[in-house]
Amino acid sequence: MYETKYHRATSVEGAARLMGEAEDGKYLAGGMTLIPTMKQRLASPSDLVDLRRIEALKGIKVNGRTVRIGAVTTHYDVSTNAELAKICPAITNLASHIGDPQVRNMGTIGGSIANNDPAADYPSALLALDATIITNQRSLPASEFFVGLFETALEENEIVTAVEFTAPDKAAYKKFPNPASLYAIAGVFVAKSGDQIRVAVTGAGENGVFRLGDAETALANNFTPSALDGLTVDPDGLLSDMHASADYRANLVKVMAKRAVAEIANRPM
Repeated sequence: MYETKYHRATSVEGAARLMGEAEDGKYLAGGMTLIPTMKQRLASPSDLVDLRRIEALKGIKVNGRTVRIGAVTTHYDVSTNAELAKICPAITNLASHIGDPQVRNMGTIGGSIANNDPAADYPSALLALDATIITNQRSLPASEFFVGLFETALEENEIVTAVEFTAPDKAAYKKFPNPASLYAIAGVFVAKSGDQIRVAVTGAGENGVFRLGDAETALANNFTPSALDGLTVDPDGLLSDMHASADYRANLVKVMAKRAVAEIANRPM
């Protein structure tokens, strides 16, 4: 066993101070990845700084079509928020299919994006929604925040405090889940606002979440599933592992994109 000091922060400033004083500290939100990693001795932080009791990091605010979600808001709370469901049901639906009930009740949106697992669901949503990630130091567009596998633009001791986005006219998320973990083997989030269309893919890329530009171009001319019939997803740069080959993932990306577009196209305004 190794010694780990546990700290329960009550403010963002206090959490940053505690982390600055730690020899090798880690922020703790839901702990859905960190705690299992520690159990396997793949991580042995000197200090854990728990963010869950910080009131400023909690809750969902909807103002017109502007949405702000606090970093320690759980997946369950995102999935069941009635105001959010009215203007962006795609993200509440996404949250409702993350992991199992225990994960949804403990896991947080801030923890998920800070960890940036290549098969996590939220990164594709935030990229497709052109969201802004807010930290205790700055604001970053999602396109700059997600850097690579398990890698973000967060600096040392920087804390995600919230995410903000403008709800699109329509959006949908479809994924092909791993039957055991429910992580996305391939997931596609499609968002449409006026003539602007953004398509983001998770679970498939070697470098994590990415935009699918060819699909966006095809849908700009004809927003129907058939517009993607001729889409070719290049398997180069896609993950190939025990769960699915790169070629299989390439096909899944196309299929999930068509399903997402079909859901949007069939949804009344």
